[in-house]
Amino acid sequence: MGLVLIGILSVQFGAGFAKRLFADLEPDGVVWLRLVTSAAVLLLWARPRLRGRSRTAWLVAARYGACLGIMNWAIYQSFSRIPIGVAVTIEFIGPLILAAVGFRRPRDLAWVGLAAVGVLLLGFERGHLDPVGVAYALLAGAAWAGYILSSAATGREWPGIDGLAVASVVAVVLISPLLLGVDAGGLTDGRVLLFGAAVGLLSSVVPYTAELSALRTLPAATFGVLMSLEPAAAALAGALVVSEELAAVQWGAIVCVVVASIGATRATSRPLVGA
Repeated sequence: MGLVLIGILSVQFGAGFAKRLFADLEPDGVVWLRLVTSAAVLLLWARPRLRGRSRTAWLVAARYGACLGIMNWAIYQSFSRIPIGVAVTIEFIGPLILAAVGFRRPRDLAWVGLAAVGVLLLGFERGHLDPVGVAYALLAGAAWAGYILSSAATGREWPGIDGLAVASVVAVVLISPLLLGVDAGGLTDGRVLLFGAAVGLLSSVVPYTAELSALRTLPAATFGVLMSLEPAAAALAGALVVSEELAAVQWGAIVCVVVASIGATRATSRPLVGA
């Protein structure tokens, strides 16, 4: 349980430090640094065997990588426009809806309703939320759902973390053309590169390692319940790292989504995992 909490705090505090970097480097550059760092570490760790792979295996890894790249890019675009806690709360709607597909009882749809209440509460603050930032968070949520669906297929085609390592490279390749619009000065600044690498470690490598270890002993339902704390952890990171203050109604929205996610996870035993 402790490892899961470490992973949650690591990924969200990594997001907070990433947002602090936006003053020196555009979000496209920061997400590229994150993905490059995590891809390099995962490749060194996994040393995936590439020869002899089927066409299906490569297509699955490509789809997985595309979801990973879009998810990270979209949520960083959202972070640059709205508070981290709000962005992650909206993003969580994607995997929550995916979990709802597994509902076996009509009454379990109440969890979707509770999440909708949370979204409506955020709507009361719409005058303070950039609609483009909200749209990016929704896109990140859709990509997160795709990432979850792709992870199972990737696990069947690639052993261990080989698939994730290859998908991370795909994500880097997908995001790299965006660097054409990024000020090169930030990418040559040693301090920015160092912090970008730290963001990659905090946001991807540390949480993935913690989650991988935790899943060896924790039931999937318990793991999913703990992962449902992500929006609250994101709000905490936003407050402590970048001094983001949320209104009471926004905290209420976060609580609604967290409770809905816990209920949905317990109803389906489907863990809401991310990267």
